[in-house]
Amino acid sequence: MIALGTPPTFYLGTHEPSWLGREEVPGDACLFVSHRRLAERGRLPRARMHWALDSGGFSELQLYGEWRTTAKDYVAAVRRYDEEIGNLGWAAPQDWMCEPIIISGGVANGVRFAGTGLSVEEHQRRTVANFIELTELWGCDWDSPFMPVLQGYHRDDYLRCWDLYAAAGVDLRNFAVVGLGSVCRRQAADEIGEIVRALLALDDELPVHGFGVKLRGLDKYGHLLNTADSMAWSYEARRANPLPECQADPRANHRNCANCIRYALRWRQTVVQLLDADRQRHHEQLSLFDGRGAAA
Repeated sequence: MIALGTPPTFYLGTHEPSWLGREEVPGDACLFVSHRRLAERGRLPRARMHWALDSGGFSELQLYGEWRTTAKDYVAAVRRYDEEIGNLGWAAPQDWMCEPIIISGGVANGVRFAGTGLSVEEHQRRTVANFIELTELWGCDWDSPFMPVLQGYHRDDYLRCWDLYAAAGVDLRNFAVVGLGSVCRRQAADEIGEIVRALLALDDELPVHGFGVKLRGLDKYGHLLNTADSMAWSYEARRANPLPECQADPRANHRNCANCIRYALRWRQTVVQLLDADRQRHHEQLSLFDGRGAAA
């Protein structure tokens, strides 16, 4: 677990792969880029900073109700990114999200979901099986970039997924990152916090990564995470006027800052400060109590 007083590593989500090579991005920043965006490019940027790869699973299941990218093709793509882009920290597997809209299908916020028609249990089984397949296809366990993801919707679902990994011979305590899936579209931050606490009760050093965590969630349980990512900045910027600097800059030439590196980096700095303050607040609260939970 990250030491108290140290905020979790935050990955700034971006749909602009070119940012990996942009000088404006500070060296201590971490980016989170989707395979679906990188796969479109013939020439790849050389990364100047640490970054992680999103498999694009939510979009693929939303569109098709299944994975159409094969495990073999995904592994080949990740090898290319690792070699040509460099500085790849880890890659998400081709996991199966468990939100009701992903499973049942329908329309949410004007977006149509195909629906998988499968159960949460089947999504979990396929998630574990895919992680094992990707690792085997990579061919070398010790340098595989793929990190396991716990999938589910309610607390006991995630505990069951933990057991599925264990039954398959995968010890989640051996990985640098363990993803917490199916949280990015949820508003119930308290429920997600309880899920993280239940997982940490199994191993208080479990390095949990929160996928697409909202600011409200980071404020409530960010101190429990080792890493998190979000690109909520783009959603917010799309519904606001451009920054004054962008309005004054003829080179910017955009009606909003939904794709704006200036806006994104400023938003990232706000998030990093929030996480730092949250971790410090939690540390100070704990310092008021002794090991038995009584006031010191």
